[in-house]
Amino acid sequence: MVIVRPTRRLFNVLPVSEANPTSSDTALGDWYVSRLVVDRQPLLLLVSSTSLLSLLMLARDVRGLPIRLASVVETRLRRLGIASPTINAETLAMSPVVIAPTHNRSVVGIAVDFAKSVPYYLEPGQWSAKALRQAEDKLAETPCHAIRAFDQVVFPEKKAPEVLRMKWAG
Repeated sequence: MVIVRPTRRLFNVLPVSEANPTSSDTALGDWYVSRLVVDRQPLLLLVSSTSLLSLLMLARDVRGLPIRLASVVETRLRRLGIASPTINAETLAMSPVVIAPTHNRSVVGIAVDFAKSVPYYLEPGQWSAKALRQAEDKLAETPCHAIRAFDQVVFPEKKAPEVLRMKWAG
């Protein structure tokens, strides 16, 4: 089971679940989702609570996000070079999808910072799906919690494989 935690604006759009679990069963944890507009194009920004790995996608059919989430995460993990058995274990654990309110202000803050960065990675009027992937890659290189000691700084592109390996190895 995975929990999707939309911002207040999106909370009313997504189908809220009756169950109120406290955490996801997946290695990447809960997924925080927010909506942003770049060059008059609405986008969804999803951020993993555990690794801070981010996903960008066009904000079409927002209500269908719970159904598409596992395949979107699978595509992103393949691009990171994660092994297929690990990806399969993670995506199988992503069912069912539960919608719940946000509760980690740190992850919400990082999502806000990422959302402010995205327009700088997309050239106005000329970006495509490939540009969204490149923006995701830039966000994955971004150091998070940089005010902490160096060993506590999170680089999403390194943290995601680490947490997946720890959860699904062996």
